[in-house]
Amino acid sequence: MSPTQHDPLAASFLHDFATMSTFGATPAGGVDRQAASPADIAQRNWLHGLLESHGIDVRYDRIGNQFGLVELAPGAAYVVVGSHMDSQPTAGRFDGAYGVMAAAHAAFRLIDEWAQTGHAPRYNIAVVNWFNEEGSRFMPSMMGSSVYTGVLPLPEALATTDPGGVTVESVLGQAGFLTEWEGPDAVSCAEIHVEQGRILENSETTIGLVTATWAASKYEIIIEGAQAHSGATVMEDRQDALYAASLLVVFARQLADRFPGQLHTAVGKLDVYPNSPVVVASRVRLLLDLRCADESVLAQANIALRAECAEIERTAKVRVEQRLSHEWGIDPFQPAGVELAREVAASLGHTHGEIFTVAGHDSVNMKRRVPTVMLFVPSVDGVSHNEAEFTRDDDLCAGVDVLTEIVRRLADGALTR
Repeated sequence: MSPTQHDPLAASFLHDFATMSTFGATPAGGVDRQAASPADIAQRNWLHGLLESHGIDVRYDRIGNQFGLVELAPGAAYVVVGSHMDSQPTAGRFDGAYGVMAAAHAAFRLIDEWAQTGHAPRYNIAVVNWFNEEGSRFMPSMMGSSVYTGVLPLPEALATTDPGGVTVESVLGQAGFLTEWEGPDAVSCAEIHVEQGRILENSETTIGLVTATWAASKYEIIIEGAQAHSGATVMEDRQDALYAASLLVVFARQLADRFPGQLHTAVGKLDVYPNSPVVVASRVRLLLDLRCADESVLAQANIALRAECAEIERTAKVRVEQRLSHEWGIDPFQPAGVELAREVAASLGHTHGEIFTVAGHDSVNMKRRVPTVMLFVPSVDGVSHNEAEFTRDDDLCAGVDVLTEIVRRLADGALTR
């Protein structure tokens, strides 16, 4: 039986989630809601109204993070719970957005319960919609949580431009989402997210207890060749930057094949100049990721990449510049938070198991500042960053139930005694 047929709380959540999914909806069933786009601004305004309708005060900080403040312990710090609502250009409707709506409904349930019982929690709750987690319009990703946690300087974030030259500061200012407030004082954090892989589905597990992030090396690679006529220039004289980039794209996939099941590689962005049909490309900029759960394998992959870039320089007669833009090792979540999540999932009767996260999330920033719990629910066929992304209603609602109980315990000081 579907949760909507026997549980009004689940039905309320699913209704609000469906409404939220109409903002930036695409014909193929996904969303296009890039950071501070008209669709993103519209859904933020809608969420503002939804939170206020439940008596929650909504505020924005100095990088446009949206907070719904539930103050039941005057002067106390906040349990920050949520995710992000921005998306990739054509994306699924669950990535990030599910975590924000789950957080909102966890807060709604606890507000109503505590009003009836008279319970006074030790800490307050802040529902958060982090700004620009995806990084598709404004780079880097996880911008809002990076500024909030001090990882990224505020001036650098505000000055960031999109491909059209629009700055973060101008677009957030025009939308009314910028203030001088630094955000709530956090004491702990929780985030729930769709897995974006198929480990949970394959193992028939409902709740993933995220223990750590994979290690990663992220590169910006600039290839400099020489502009030439695409027809008249003889082949041996060409210094084709796009040819060199193509060799690197293929190598990235071949590198992953050297370590099957261990190493993930990708080239997610490629900028070609002059990008003309009759000109040999003189410059290519690409972003290349290496991700791995084994730091020794990642080290081998980095060495192989450097060697291949040198070989491509010789083969294509170009210059290849590697810039390591981001790098981190295996990055664990606090074990006490994992155990708290395990206790809650078991107490509610849900199958559960430990899992790594390969993708980055705002909670990865937050766990460096406060005790943080990260949860996953299954993704059908592991599809994500795709309009076909899907998670079943029963799994969504189970996740909200688990998150609600975790937030209840965090608000009573479960990880801060």
